[in-house]
Amino acid sequence: MKDTTVTHMLIVGAGPFGLSAAALAREHGIDTVTVGRPMSFWREHMPGGLLLRSGPDWHLDATEEHTLRAYLHERCLTADEAAPIPVTVFLDYADWFREAKRIDVREELVTGLTRHGGGFEAELSGGGRVCSDVVLAAPGVGYFGVLPDWAAEVAPGRAAHSGDLVSFERLAGRRVLIVGGRQSAYEWAALISEHGAERIDIVHRHPAPRFEAVSWDFFDDYVESTLHVEGWWRRLTSTEQAMIVARCWQAGRATLEPWLPPRLSSSAVHVWPQCQVVHVDDGGNGGCVRIVLSNSEVLQVDRIVFATGYAPALARVPYLADLLDRIDTRNGFPVLDEGLQSTVPGLYLTGFAATQDFGPFFGFVKAAPASSAVLLRALRSRWG
Repeated sequence: MKDTTVTHMLIVGAGPFGLSAAALAREHGIDTVTVGRPMSFWREHMPGGLLLRSGPDWHLDATEEHTLRAYLHERCLTADEAAPIPVTVFLDYADWFREAKRIDVREELVTGLTRHGGGFEAELSGGGRVCSDVVLAAPGVGYFGVLPDWAAEVAPGRAAHSGDLVSFERLAGRRVLIVGGRQSAYEWAALISEHGAERIDIVHRHPAPRFEAVSWDFFDDYVESTLHVEGWWRRLTSTEQAMIVARCWQAGRATLEPWLPPRLSSSAVHVWPQCQVVHVDDGGNGGCVRIVLSNSEVLQVDRIVFATGYAPALARVPYLADLLDRIDTRNGFPVLDEGLQSTVPGLYLTGFAATQDFGPFFGFVKAAPASSAVLLRALRSRWG
């Protein structure tokens, strides 16, 4: 007979949003079970040499106690000494946070999630199950990688989304095409160059990005508004929302970090802005891939990296399969109420999946504590 755990709340996902929610729920006496591999996307889909764009004020704790600054202070590091913050430092902080908050994570996968009585039943990869009153699903962006249509023309093993290529040793002496022009495209190019690639071509449709320091302080107002005005984002006019989206775009995508250009100065790196791939000819086993660009340039490459971002598609989250027909969506995103609840009563979604109804900043770690507070407010209202 399968082992069954009964709890008030099941959190599916142990990334920043899941861990933050688990910590706040525990502190408020909500019986919670968290299932997932802690920070798995960060550990498995970000290269070890990656540097974060965020500063020490981005953390996981809604109570403002176990912050990244507190972790750095304990390690006798100042914010200036830690900047730019390596991904490995943030992972160490997440482990420290989990220990400090005494969050127990069942390191399994949820293989199925169904309605059960007035709540939910989750089947786990280890054979057990969890029955809960409510579920918080925090699917990371790893489910939502986007590829261009022509990616299917390239043989498996020759191309990968940037989130699936985080080890670069085998690219030494190789010719690499990177499709995309945002931070990940240029940082992957730097890392691949530093691992000895023969040639790296970066191709993207938009103009060359700016490289300069960006302050993310403007996020603070958005987070505060989310905390103090229920349903703040959806109360904005479409014009106001568009202005915020544009501001986030300019800071996060049109502007890249100033520490990148010195790492891209190698003669091996070639940039093709305002350009796109118009023809692909895979040479088969032993050959290279012939790429024709819209400016008629022809490239011969051994490996292709798609730094082409992410887009919502709930159907790609396996554990939601049995609930999909009851989850209303718009533009691929779940339709959520002011408390992060979907159209399935008791099923809440957060993180990237919540950006349509809560704003683009919900796709960043900065919003994890605010998301936890919004959820707590909703659960208190639900349970009185």
